[in-house]
Amino acid sequence: MAAVTLKDVRKVYSLGKTEVHAVKGVGFQIQEGEFVSIAGPSGSGKTTILNLIGCIDIPTSGTVEVMGIETGGLNDREVTNLRHQVLGFIFQSFNLVPVLNVTENVEFPLLIGNARVPKEERSDWVGYLVEAVGLKEHWHHRPAELSGGQRQRVAIARALANKPRIVLADEPTANLDSETSQQIIGLMKDMNITLGTTFVFSTHDSAIVGIADHIIRLHDGLVIEDKKGVAESFT
Repeated sequence: MAAVTLKDVRKVYSLGKTEVHAVKGVGFQIQEGEFVSIAGPSGSGKTTILNLIGCIDIPTSGTVEVMGIETGGLNDREVTNLRHQVLGFIFQSFNLVPVLNVTENVEFPLLIGNARVPKEERSDWVGYLVEAVGLKEHWHHRPAELSGGQRQRVAIARALANKPRIVLADEPTANLDSETSQQIIGLMKDMNITLGTTFVFSTHDSAIVGIADHIIRLHDGLVIEDKKGVAESFT
């Protein structure tokens, strides 16, 4: 089963009397376990496509399927369940809870709705994630006490807390320096390999595209390249 399928997807936004065609008949498939880069310049449609996959937005026409489920026909409760059970999100602005420490931020998704991780396993699982992202010595720190790269590591661990099938990351390195960006993308790749989670991340930075094993390039709302292959080494 494909993790994500888009079929002739179009998205039009109305800004006053102006129509903005953000996505213009896009179609592609992402298989489970892939590490996918949606690449392109600003305004190419990257964020719109991630929002459509994440059920944050709905297409004007065409279909979006996530784990075989056509998302356009879901009601609000079903969308919420799909997000909680299947999807994880990593934001470029981190979106951590400032009053919670590292461990509490990672655990937070497990306290909402029907968590996939049983209560008796949560402490060990959260501890594993905190250690896996290299923050074992910082578990008690709050976001304000962490660097930008450390905050993004917390965000990655939090996105994985409920064992999602797919993690969506919108420009996850946009606010980081080049060295930290490489570390963050490398960490995401390690988690992809270790846990088998499908990662889909957007970027306009050609320097970090090469680690992906599936590259989808966009320009002006259109797919101009859809290429799979062996990822380059990333050090």
